[in-house]
Amino acid sequence: MKKEQKHETDYIEKYQNEGYSANYLFEDGCLIDSDTKYAYKPDEIFIVAHHRYEGMSDPDDMSILYVIETKDQKKGTHLIGYGPTADLDEAEFFKDIPKKNYSKNADINELT
Repeated sequence: MKKEQKHETDYIEKYQNEGYSANYLFEDGCLIDSDTKYAYKPDEIFIVAHHRYEGMSDPDDMSILYVIETKDQKKGTHLIGYGPTADLDEAEFFKDIPKKNYSKNADINELT
């Protein structure tokens, strides 16, 4: 996957304008919708796209923005750290999302 040149907030705003306005938090092994408090399991999550970032001034400042749709048609984004600052439980959650739940444009092969 090519490194992105835009900042995370640029993409978050872009996707919010396209209707991906739900916010998700990772807690207790689930992705929680911050509004409804519904706890999604990996098989209930569909990855539409993702964007990887590396900090310009600090290469250890790395993150991935996931563009998500859920089994109940909620649409939103979730930003996670990767590399040395990654939350291993959160990274495992995204690894547990079935490959069939990744869009062909989401570059799943680049993530695994």
